[in-house]
Parts: sequence; structure tokens; C-alpha cells
Amino acid sequence: MVATAATSAFLPIPSPASDAVGKTSGNAVGGVPASIDARATNAKLKSISSGRLQVKANAQAPPKINGTKVGSMESLRTEDMSPPPRTFINQLPDWSMLLAAITTIFLAAEKQWMMLDWKPKRADMLVDPFGLGQIVQDGFVFRQNFSIRSYEIGADRTASVETLMNHLQETALNHVKNVGLLADGFGSTPEMCKRNLIWVVTKMQVAFDRYPTWGDVVQVDTWVAASGKNGMRRDWLVRDSNTGEILTRATSLWVMMNKETRRLSKIPDEVRGEIGSYFVDSPPLVDDDSRKLPKLDENTAEHIRTGLTPRWSDLDVNQHVNNVKYVGWILESAPLEILETHELAGMTLEYRRECMRDSVLQSLTSIVDKGSGDTSHPGIVEYQHLLRLEGGGEIVKGRTKWRPKFVDKIGSFGQIPHESA
Repeated sequence: MVATAATSAFLPIPSPASDAVGKTSGNAVGGVPASIDARATNAKLKSISSGRLQVKANAQAPPKINGTKVGSMESLRTEDMSPPPRTFINQLPDWSMLLAAITTIFLAAEKQWMMLDWKPKRADMLVDPFGLGQIVQDGFVFRQNFSIRSYEIGADRTASVETLMNHLQETALNHVKNVGLLADGFGSTPEMCKRNLIWVVTKMQVAFDRYPTWGDVVQVDTWVAASGKNGMRRDWLVRDSNTGEILTRATSLWVMMNKETRRLSKIPDEVRGEIGSYFVDSPPLVDDDSRKLPKLDENTAEHIRTGLTPRWSDLDVNQHVNNVKYVGWILESAPLEILETHELAGMTLEYRRECMRDSVLQSLTSIVDKGSGDTSHPGIVEYQHLLRLEGGGEIVKGRTKWRPKFVDKIGSFGQIPHESA
């Protein structure tokens, strides 16, 4: 019965019911009539015969067998030539043709895709620059890669000092996060958060051996060590991920400060228990520069930049100015002739107090040592810097060392050609 119902949806099938039943039963499954009347068929065929088909006009009514009408062979032949009834299936498009067209399009697109050369042009591009880093060397060193973007380079077509300093800060925070000690604070451990303690940097020493350029991938390693009874030292080693060449070395000293009182604090035993197992026993990467800087004020400074104010974007989550911003402010007062002919080879910064968002600062710079030449015959040059509030409070004191930009091209610290400068 199921087969009969399904077949009747596509081909007319004589119904076993009587004529009376056939006339009153209406339509069968799918809207197709359940029985076929020979007279209705003849009338239909006559209308069709006026077109392309020729049908006999004297067709006789089929005889009855056991009360059921049986069509003659002539009527069956005529029925075979009639168009199929309109059903839902017949109104659907030819899916085979549509599938073939879609397949052809996809095959053509795949062929074009495979013809493209997606192979990396350089070996260092094989390094994933977007990873979040990993713990190496028995869990004591954190390593992370960074790709130098186009917006991170300056006029010299090399990465800016601020970019490299941000890499150092980012790896320090990710180190704490990867070992599972990062709580709600900015680099604070769970025990530090309970006591409203945060880390603040007191001294930073950085040596820039070579600056990466756009497209380079740098590998940054960082680790921590104890510094006295209530301090921590953090070191960074930056390499070219392709060649292994050392680009930057940095050493920093950190202490704890109460977030509410803004006063320095000793390291609690609970906090020491959290971080003590990650300390390594190794010397600092940069030798300590303990030379005392001469006094620098508006009377002794050779270059002064005033009216420096922090923007909202310069604040970190602890609501004070990010320490990387201080580097940019210090360089604001560096003489232009040095920026054009020299590059920063190293710096030592001593942080005295924090800067808030409503502070107004001054940047003061004075030369300390001209080295083997001056600005017309450049050599190694040292400057001292002071970043202070307009009221006189010291924010950062520092010393910077500069080397000629084109020393590799000229082979000495002699005069640079005017075209290169």
C-alpha cells in the first residue's frame, strides 16, 4: 500500500473503487486524482490533438472487469504521450546540474589557490611571532617572540626604544602569568593582592647592541633573581630569532609598594614563598653603573623641555604613568643633532617617584662626556638627564650613551659623509 501511494504521486494508477466512489472521493495522495474517466480523457486528448499530437476520435469506453474499468491499449498509448502531472518534485530544479556547476567552481578556485606561492621567503618567518611564550630551562626562564611591525619603527627604519622597552615589560607580565602567579593586580601575585602590594621599578639598565628592523622576529628571554633582602632583580636577553645574535641586554631592580599608602614595603614571608622558588642564581646581564651623576637643574642643563603632561593612555592599571613613557620624555630634551647622527647605545635610569595623571613635568639634558669627538666629528657621547615636576620633585634621573649610527659603514668613528647623515 505504501508503494502504491508513493507511485500515485508520479503516475496515474487506476483505483479499485467504483465509479461512484471515484467521483466522490476527490483527489488521492499528492493531489492526483484517484481514478481516470475515459470520457474525460477523450475530451482532454481532443484538446491536445489540436496541437502536435494526433489521437483517434472514435475511442471507445474501456470494458469493465469485475466492476473495474480497464483501459484499452490505445488509451494507454495515448496516456503515455500526455505530459506528466504537475507535482512538487517535478517543479524542483535539476539538482545534478546545479551540483556539477558548484563542483566546477570549487575545483577552479582550488587550482588557483594551489598555484599561489605561499612558501616563506626567509627562515625566520617560520617562527610563530604571535605565540604567548613558554617556560624553558627547567621552569626558570620565560621565552617569547615578537615580530617588529611597521608602526613600531622610527625615522632610522629600526625599532624604536619605546618598542623594545614595551617588549621587556610584556614578557615580565607574561612570565608571572604563565607560572600561575598573576592575580588581579598588574603583575601582583595573589598574596600581594591580599595586602594591596604592587611592584615598582627603582633602577633600569639597558644595553642596545643592535636594533631590529621591520619584519624581524626577536626572541626575548627573561628571569628573576633576589636582590638584597627586600628586592628582586629581573634580567632580559633579546636575540635575533633567526641568527641568535644578541640585540639587547637589560637588568632591572624592583621593590614593593603599598597601593593605598604609596609607601615602600618589605617583602612578606607569604609573598617570598610564592616567588622564591623561581629565583635563579646568576649575575646580572648588565654591570651596575653606580657612578654618581652631577647635579642638574635649569642653571646647569643645556637643553630643557617644559610643559610635558601625561595623557590618559599613558597610565597603567595602577593609575600611574607607565615607566616606558619616562624614556620618551627623557629623549624629548635630547639635542636634535645627536638624534640625527647617533643612536642610543645604552642607558641607566633611576626612578625616584611616580608620576600621576595631573602632573606637569620638565625634561632636562646636559652633556657629560664628548668622547673622541663632538657633533661635527661624532664619537661616543654621554648625556645626563633629569625628569622632574615643575614644582621641583625628581621623577627620574638617568645617563645615556650614544654611538654613531653609521659606524659599520665607515669602519671607524670618523666623520660621517653628508649624504649618509
